[in-house]
Amino acid sequence: MGFTVTRQIGIDAGHRIASHGSKCRHLHGHRYLVEACCRTASGDLRADGEQAGMVLDFGFLKEEMMAHIDAPCDHGLILDLADHQILSMFAPPGIRPADWLDRLAGQVRDRGYVQTADTAFGQKLYVLPYPPTAEWLARHWFERLAPAVEARSDGLAVLDRVTVWETPNCYATYTAG
Repeated sequence: MGFTVTRQIGIDAGHRIASHGSKCRHLHGHRYLVEACCRTASGDLRADGEQAGMVLDFGFLKEEMMAHIDAPCDHGLILDLADHQILSMFAPPGIRPADWLDRLAGQVRDRGYVQTADTAFGQKLYVLPYPPTAEWLARHWFERLAPAVEARSDGLAVLDRVTVWETPNCYATYTAG
């Protein structure tokens, strides 16, 4: 029991699910709607200061969503590291695709993802260690936002869930715990 606040942002991004048996195996795009819901850790609202009477300032939540979701992913391609066919097309000129893929793999292993525009055509890429389904994106963005929510609220708010709408009718949610 307690208070929650929810913020939404929209991004446009391409992806593909290479192993999908139907049309999602083709490169395509979505107008993703990403929703983050935060709750108070104690059930009480902040007593004083700039965020008095709040779970977390909506503006703070928006700033974090823009930094961790919009900036790296909007108008880019979100791809699985295992999708060598598509990724190889974006190897920068003068670098062997296999060497570039090895470098990406190291960065994904170290960080859990990689974002880059140092690619052929200057294409913005966001590479994950799993297929970029709505389910995995919800979990990934949850994991990126949770520490930021805690920090921006001085530990008084926690990220409860992230929902990723892939279409107006279809969404996936990742919930804390």
